[in-house]
Amino acid sequence: MDIIRQISLSFPLVVFTALLALALVYWLLVALHLASVELFEHDSLKHDHMASTLVTLGFAGVPASFALTVLFLVAGSITLALELLILRWLPLGLFRIPVGIVVLWGAFALASPLSAALCHSLHGRFHRRPQLSRRCLLGERVVVTCEADSQGFASAVLADDVGCEVRLHGKQGAMPVEGERRVLVKYLPGERAYRSVAEADYLDARTRLSRLRLVQKHQGPHSLNGGPAASH
Repeated sequence: MDIIRQISLSFPLVVFTALLALALVYWLLVALHLASVELFEHDSLKHDHMASTLVTLGFAGVPASFALTVLFLVAGSITLALELLILRWLPLGLFRIPVGIVVLWGAFALASPLSAALCHSLHGRFHRRPQLSRRCLLGERVVVTCEADSQGFASAVLADDVGCEVRLHGKQGAMPVEGERRVLVKYLPGERAYRSVAEADYLDARTRLSRLRLVQKHQGPHSLNGGPAASH
């Protein structure tokens, strides 16, 4: 236990020690009803915020706070294993910081798909408590179960959890069609319903957005203001 305590307070594992301590405080506040489970969620996936980024990484269906906690636990466990098996036996000296940074990056890279798979296996528990998980359903794929009515409302079930039914509100010219697979992209609090897009359109939009970010990264901010980069 002394070895684990020493390692937990040394770099790089101390990063996860601090993050998990913050997560513990947060969940205590949630238990006391002083903080929301959907603290990081927004009503839409349109903007690039934390919840939207986590959906892109495969964490749809669970609150971002829960996804981050799982990610910290898995990445921290990987880092602890590397410390116990390899790093503590090496005379790193001044190289501990650069090596530690590489370990942190690798731990997150390895933990991301593992954590996403774990969250996916647990997201059904949040589906059974809609009062806690309305916005965290954004990014989930649904199957439309009935045509939209005169007001544009339709019903759908989650593609991988048919026991969870949601209410869709379509726009003129883009109404949900029975049997169609769609993706939830916006929550409408006043209507307790979701905006959705066809699955193919959602995937195309994510691809175009990723390409746009790469172009902006290489061309710089001038491309946004009609500068030299925008003329090519």
